[in-house]
Amino acid sequence: MGKVRKSQDALDGIIPYDPKYLPARVLLSANENPNSVPAVVEEEILAGLKGFAFNRYPDPLANELRDLIAERENKAFEAAGVDVRFSRENVLVGNAGDELLFDFSLAWGGPGRTLLNVVPTFSVYAANSELTGTRVVEVPRCADYSIDEEAVIARVAQGDIDQVVITSPNNPTGDAVSEGFMQRLLAATDALVMLDEAYIEFAEGSLAHLIAEHENLLVLRTFSKAYSCAGVRLGYILAQPSVITEFIKVRQPYSVDAISQLVGRAVVRHSDAFVPGIQAIKSERALILEALRALPGVEAYDSCANFILVRIPGADKVWEALYERGILVRDFSHSKGLENCLRLTVGTAAENQELLAALREIVK
Repeated sequence: MGKVRKSQDALDGIIPYDPKYLPARVLLSANENPNSVPAVVEEEILAGLKGFAFNRYPDPLANELRDLIAERENKAFEAAGVDVRFSRENVLVGNAGDELLFDFSLAWGGPGRTLLNVVPTFSVYAANSELTGTRVVEVPRCADYSIDEEAVIARVAQGDIDQVVITSPNNPTGDAVSEGFMQRLLAATDALVMLDEAYIEFAEGSLAHLIAEHENLLVLRTFSKAYSCAGVRLGYILAQPSVITEFIKVRQPYSVDAISQLVGRAVVRHSDAFVPGIQAIKSERALILEALRALPGVEAYDSCANFILVRIPGADKVWEALYERGILVRDFSHSKGLENCLRLTVGTAAENQELLAALREIVK
């Protein structure tokens, strides 16, 4: 016949997610860790690949990795003086956060169901809702990009919300939520609340311990940012077993390959080796913020993540001038609520100095 039947109606008008990847000499656009994994992690991975059984399917649920993650979480709780105990039943591993975000829409979204989204935030939340036929209710952030807490609480109190997503630190604005707000939100609704903590290692502390008292809390984590594994595609969720069971119903079988599980185990066993690099990024973030605020016409927002949102007059032209110099940052200047904004990933000290020098020249 030479033609193909039309795709499903839900795809009409959908624009595929575009991470805006472009080749550049200095990559400061995707919130990647500028450093690869520590040597001790690389050594364990390489040792594990010797005699690796490439011909065998992986453990479909990555149970050894689930056990290691639960053990690490328990140690973190203990160090913080929090009496919470996780087991593998509280953990589910996925093909990065992306798979788990889509599973969130599959399991708790769908036709006749509603997501509450706090904008501006990561665009994939709304995109997944559109793909699954989930209605989206938006609550705009305040002028300083903090969450309008009273508006969120009031909206969920209406009782028609099935799922909520809160990002802390938020991408691309960099702000984090308070424990008090999360306690209030979780008590105000029976909707499943996803707390996306993809960047939490760069902030003050996780709120995952709240899972023990709130069945409607789900925490998302990733190996892509602080743990330098963006190229591996590995993430996980923490929740009560009843929630994990529902996610298992919709997840793809064998979605986490055996090599990714090997890498994940090495990373979790040697998490402490990443701490100096994380601290360096936080120190660089403070230096960049100070330098940005010395530039005329530049508004730099406080950040708890490994990136900084800035508002610059003519931001799209600034982006072009940076790219001409081989520096790639993320352009949000034409996005709703982020007009004239760029997002700058914290890179190495040398990369950050080159970025600042270029900005001084451009805005001058």
